[in-house]
Amino acid sequence: MFLKDYIKDVYGAIRSVLKGMRVTGYYFTHHKEIITEQYPDNRETLKLAERFRGEVVLLHDEKNEHACTGCSACEIACPNGTIKIINKFDISPDGKKKKAIDTFVYHLELCTMCNLCIEACPTDAIKMAQTFEHSVFDRSKLTKKLNNEGSKLREGIE
Repeated sequence: MFLKDYIKDVYGAIRSVLKGMRVTGYYFTHHKEIITEQYPDNRETLKLAERFRGEVVLLHDEKNEHACTGCSACEIACPNGTIKIINKFDISPDGKKKKAIDTFVYHLELCTMCNLCIEACPTDAIKMAQTFEHSVFDRSKLTKKLNNEGSKLREGIE
């Protein structure tokens, strides 16, 4: 009984290794597409996949306007507190108080690039950028303010 199970396990292991080696051998002999990037030698021609998740960025247009309403949905969706939105209240021309973002703080050192904040944003104000080289000697440089100085909410966004 013991010897039978042992031989069965050895046979299964050898079969599994040969199956993996068959796939490796096929790709070794049939050169279709090179998918290995020769980084950092190819920085000028490097193309990352569209689905690549880099850091979170707040999109601004040419008039320095953004679509973030300060609803904090991204902050709530973040599993580890990477995003902190500090709101302020502006007075509109008709005298009503309107919530606006004062500071959009992003802690890159805490981010797991899970994309939950992007999915939670109702106005598509934030997205994942294609940046990936984030090595720094000072950890405080990884805490970023995403809203530009003097930026404001784009007209028509509620």
